[in-house]
Amino acid sequence: MQLNIYKDVKQFYKDTYNILMGHEVENLIPLGNLIIGNEGKDKTGWRDPANWLMATVTEAREIKLTAIMTPPFGITLYETDNVHNPAALECLVKGLLDTKISVPRVMTNKSLAENFTKLYTKATGQNHEIYMRQRVFKLSKVNPQISTHGTMRLVRPSDMTFFPYWVEHAMNIFTGRDIVIPDTTTDYDYRIDKKLYYILEDDGVPVTMACITREMQNIAGVGMVYTPPYFRSKGYASSCVAQLSQLILDRGFKYCVLYTDLTNPTSNSIYQKIGYEAVCDFLEIKFM
Repeated sequence: MQLNIYKDVKQFYKDTYNILMGHEVENLIPLGNLIIGNEGKDKTGWRDPANWLMATVTEAREIKLTAIMTPPFGITLYETDNVHNPAALECLVKGLLDTKISVPRVMTNKSLAENFTKLYTKATGQNHEIYMRQRVFKLSKVNPQISTHGTMRLVRPSDMTFFPYWVEHAMNIFTGRDIVIPDTTTDYDYRIDKKLYYILEDDGVPVTMACITREMQNIAGVGMVYTPPYFRSKGYASSCVAQLSQLILDRGFKYCVLYTDLTNPTSNSIYQKIGYEAVCDFLEIKFM
């Protein structure tokens, strides 16, 4: 087994894109990151490949394991064709230690996350905790019987009176990040300019937010679904996700993909009623 660490994102893209496409839905996050890095149009924040870990483990020149880490986020892993290869995983962990690359978290399918964690914590002496149990869902058709409320539109500059607060509350829920509203609007202006964030309005009142997280060859991701507490339990989140999912399908994508928190049975039930079907389970594990 040989560990290959890349500095050239375009070469990494060339070597791994088709492999990751073997399970496009499951690899929504690493594929999305890979596309961003290869295009090179956006290097804001974590999106600059100069700061990434890009690695493969090969045997007889065949890639057995692919790893991408975009600091400050954790590492994502994919075993080619989902065939477990203990030797490849051991090679990766040894290489991380030899090069003194620290991994804050791992987020990947359940069994692979567990196998990596066993090796990594044994090698580093670190403790770990499960940060989030997730389920990956895909949708090819929106349930026509789902009730819809309100109308959906793009986020616009005039929404800055509430949009930053919604974003920070959503990030707090999804990542545990502290709720801090910056002194500048740069990050929120960027999100508005990307034209991926949508607001659901009911009688002209903004009630729910969602966004398209990534757009790829056949799929697009749905995420950042957030409803303020005082608007919850009214069907707004369900309606917003249903309308955004239909918009994605109308643009020609084969599937919509989203990740859910398994500790939230309400959201899991809502998405399945819309038409989402479970694909696999993911674990996000934090190392300490």
